[in-house]
Amino acid sequence: MGALVAVLGGAVALEIPLCPFAILTRHPCPGCGLTRAALALMRGDAAEALHLHPLSVVLVPVIGLVLAHNALSYVKDGRVAATESLQGRRPTVIALVLGALGLIVWIARFFGALGGPVPV
Repeated sequence: MGALVAVLGGAVALEIPLCPFAILTRHPCPGCGLTRAALALMRGDAAEALHLHPLSVVLVPVIGLVLAHNALSYVKDGRVAATESLQGRRPTVIALVLGALGLIVWIARFFGALGGPVPV
């Protein structure tokens, strides 16, 4: 696990594209820019994060909370919480709404809105 984190961290630090969609098509996917936006948020640069991905201020905390919840559940009980507590109507609706918003932002950026497509 440490080796994987080191390789992925090195790729991010060297700005090597990791997105298979972007590598194959040379166009950003709906999530392109989120890693850089998360790093910008961790530095306290909300303006840069919003430029890289307009939904980053919503998606990064949600993803962080889900990952933290799963990690704590695994350490505490030895189970993956996503298989139990993150299922049901409410999490499904939230995921569908966030996914739809991601697609809307992605399409809008191709037409020049919200700063245009993020560089790949």
